[in-house]
Amino acid sequence: MEVLYFHKLAGDIRASMQGKRWLVLTAADLPHATAALAFSELEDVLVAVDHRNASVEDGLWMRAVHLLVVSGGEDCETIQARSGITKVVATNEDLEEQLW
Repeated sequence: MEVLYFHKLAGDIRASMQGKRWLVLTAADLPHATAALAFSELEDVLVAVDHRNASVEDGLWMRAVHLLVVSGGEDCETIQARSGITKVVATNEDLEEQLW
């Protein structure tokens, strides 16, 4: 399974995503990831966001996300219901352990 990390993207974002399974971002990456999120849908790349240690604020970015990893105090079911994100988990494990 090929995983691409947003902070390692350079140059042609869309070309970088071709053939990848996952695009992984952090909460801090989200304001800078609009193009990457759009291209992920076009290239059939799943999106995971590591949102631990940051409050989850609703936004358009949620429509592109398949996996959201949050801190232990977050209500995963509520976030999942209001956002439509496929899988929301609270864990201290590496995010990569949650990818499918």
